[in-house]
Amino acid sequence: MNQELLRIVENVARDKNIDKESIFADLEEAMVSAIRKHFGTPESEITVSIDRTNGQVTAIKDKQPININQLGRISAQTARQVMVQKIKADERDSIYTEFAQRKGEIISGTVVRYEGGSLVIGLDHRTEAFMPKGEQIVGQTHRPGERIRCLILEVKEVSNQVKIILSRTHPDFIRRLFEQEVPEIAEEIIEIRALAREAGYRTKVAVASLDEKVDPVGACVGVRGSRIKNIVDELGGEKIDIVRWSDSSQVFITNGLMPAKVSEIALCFELGRATVVVDEDQLSLAIGKHGQNVRLAARLTGWDIDILTPDEYNQGIERLTKCVKSIEGADDTLVDKLIALGIISILDLDDVGAEPLVTELNIKPELARQLIAVAVEEAKKLAADNKQKQAEELLQEQAQQPSSTDSPNQT
Repeated sequence: MNQELLRIVENVARDKNIDKESIFADLEEAMVSAIRKHFGTPESEITVSIDRTNGQVTAIKDKQPININQLGRISAQTARQVMVQKIKADERDSIYTEFAQRKGEIISGTVVRYEGGSLVIGLDHRTEAFMPKGEQIVGQTHRPGERIRCLILEVKEVSNQVKIILSRTHPDFIRRLFEQEVPEIAEEIIEIRALAREAGYRTKVAVASLDEKVDPVGACVGVRGSRIKNIVDELGGEKIDIVRWSDSSQVFITNGLMPAKVSEIALCFELGRATVVVDEDQLSLAIGKHGQNVRLAARLTGWDIDILTPDEYNQGIERLTKCVKSIEGADDTLVDKLIALGIISILDLDDVGAEPLVTELNIKPELARQLIAVAVEEAKKLAADNKQKQAEELLQEQAQQPSSTDSPNQT
């Protein structure tokens, strides 16, 4: 009996990943509850101890030893109920502790089923986790029994249960995949400095090397693209752009907008805005499908990016020049200073305001106020002209459409 008790404790501890000492303590408390139930004396002083080496049970009630084998069936059921509750509590604590420590790591599991849009994934024989619909990659479906890798996003206790939330859309999922596939990242020779992702569609990753001899982009791509291919396959074909990090904002924005080629960049630090000029044939590449490329580049670099063609850029400069020269005491030198400050249109001038012009360009406050006032008026005129132009284009489109009352059979 005593050796059997030790074997049971050993098996439970191993199967449920619970510390053996906790199980012994639970057994002792369960036996104390059973003795109180049997004698009906809650005020009695009762102690139970189990020898950890031979399994010998010693029970004492009011300083008198008792034989627990004579407690009866009802007391045994009480001990069993208490023991089950405590083992479940210990198992919850064990699961919570284990997975809370692994938060942010990638874990492999087996797809069990879909449950109200969420994916239930078995992590081991005793633990199931959930991947909400919003954490699943758009367009991917999974079959029961399929092996899947996910990021442990959150671990929390809800209604006496441990809820483990998994994700495949979180940006850190990409980081961990790169750590697994690129040894130089795991060894911290290469750093992922920035990352922007639209899960299921496209990701931009900015990398830098701490070793001049190691090319960060080439290391991440791998020989013949082998490393990046493994990550893309894991993500179901999601496009990944590896971008070279640079401390220069202009260079970094240029890299971030690849594969488009940038002709010119004007940075306005006051607005956190970068005006990027690209040729007509590069415009669609720079913007990307549904604006995805420029949107991800903006998130990657931390700059608000406007994409312009050379004609649009020149028109903005012409309006700005005309606006500045309309003020007495202003000349081309002031225009050049404004452009150097990243202000390339009257709209930028309106957004910046007068104070930066005084502090950054050292112009007189009165002149700065005049500039802003003129810019505001010009911006209103420009908005009105654009609105009228849009209305005219709409009327022209409507005029070109055949009337619904026209009949092709009319003579």
